[in-house]
Amino acid sequence: MAETNGTSALQSAEQLSPDLTADYLEHHALMPLRREEGQLLTATWAEVLDERALDDLRLIAGVPITLVKLPEADVRAAIRRTYSSDAMTAEGVIAGLGDDVRAVSETDSALDDLVSLANEAPVVKIVNLLLLEALDTRASDVHLESYQNGLRVRYRVDGVLQDAIAPPPRLAAAVVSRLKIMAELDIAERRVPQDGRIRLRMHDRQVDVRVSTLPTLHGESVVLRLLDKESGRIDLEALGMGPDTLVRFDKVIARPHGIVLSTGPTGSGKTTTLYAAVDRIRTGREKILTVEDPVEYELPGVPQVPVNEKVGLTFANALRALLRQDPDVMLVGEIRDQETADIATHAALTGHLVLSTLHTNDAATALTRLVDLGIEPYLVASTVEAVLAQRLVRRICESCRRPVEQTAEQRAALGDAASELGEVWEGEGCEQCRGTGYSGRTGIYELLVMEPEIREAVLGDTTISAGRLQVLAREAGMKLLREDGLRVVAEGLTTVEEVLRVASA
Repeated sequence: MAETNGTSALQSAEQLSPDLTADYLEHHALMPLRREEGQLLTATWAEVLDERALDDLRLIAGVPITLVKLPEADVRAAIRRTYSSDAMTAEGVIAGLGDDVRAVSETDSALDDLVSLANEAPVVKIVNLLLLEALDTRASDVHLESYQNGLRVRYRVDGVLQDAIAPPPRLAAAVVSRLKIMAELDIAERRVPQDGRIRLRMHDRQVDVRVSTLPTLHGESVVLRLLDKESGRIDLEALGMGPDTLVRFDKVIARPHGIVLSTGPTGSGKTTTLYAAVDRIRTGREKILTVEDPVEYELPGVPQVPVNEKVGLTFANALRALLRQDPDVMLVGEIRDQETADIATHAALTGHLVLSTLHTNDAATALTRLVDLGIEPYLVASTVEAVLAQRLVRRICESCRRPVEQTAEQRAALGDAASELGEVWEGEGCEQCRGTGYSGRTGIYELLVMEPEIREAVLGDTTISAGRLQVLAREAGMKLLREDGLRVVAEGLTTVEEVLRVASA
């Protein structure tokens, strides 16, 4: 066995792998210390060791093992400090930081000091565990906001922001710089917004992190969008559509040409719905192409084009190129301007099925938005096949759901619909849902299919309002977002408050 300075080696030891647990290491009397000269220095107190455990450790480390014998109490304490459940959370790391970690202000001129601190073990570990906890809580975004007294960290879980443990104020600048280093951004530039990307592998899953920085009064704020590249196949049935809506939507996306739009605010699940639609219609006998900004998830067997405006590859330019690739179906991430709308309309007229998104609050407004973008009403009437407006509502936690009576406020907000609901459900809040009463999300939908009377109305009145189109669509069988939301409430999947939060009357 090798000799080393036992106390300092144990105190400076870093976690080797999240796959190792305190129980496992204590049982086998092994504590990885550090890599040294191509070997993993490992502490033990035992005279005889399990060879299989040593083989496992060699496999994880990827290098040979060198053993050093140290007092049992010291090694056990180091194992618990480094590998206990508290040590493997951002909160545990932050709580265990000593005062010897130096502080560097974001406004310091010593850039080298900031880079050095950003690469120090405590900062690296805090950032890694913040990302790991965000993934474990199914967060879609991580917000790090700079204030005078330090960073505020929040996770967006099921569409709602929740506070998380924040690093000490003295490390705020270093944490932001660490993220910028990982995203290959210019850490010396703090005056303008920057965008980048981090590619990680966590829990054997590939995760893409889109990084956006913003200069604010007290330093840079950062938002991280987490994209789990291995989240699996997306089925339309799993999105929460009602049976009637699903049947009608299936018929629409099976058509050989036309435009099908998904609408709603950012984060309402539009892209997920279009991916599910592509997966639904894909048989292997058609050519499907996508253009996206950015490509959020990889679709096996589908060429996907990321927009890159820095080199001139806009939605419009990419869409023109797609048309020369002999496609049958095209997914366009978003119709942002007249040029893209013109090309999408032309594609639909020439025998292609175009799936895309618009930022409108309801289905009927999407038709008037296309006219506002400069598309002639006769082209809107002849090319658009359907518009699906949608929102995401939080699902009641299965572990703590319970039936409750409607409140007076709920009955007043729902009006006549309240009497049809009767008993409703809510989540009490438990460990499984972190006390929120909710776990996961499902969709509510408003599907406007271009029936003959709606096409005629768009053709006959170039100034027709979205309100009038909505009336016609309802007469043809369309349910409004709130009405579909109450269907989900009646099924016991969400609460009245959730539907009122995301869907106006």
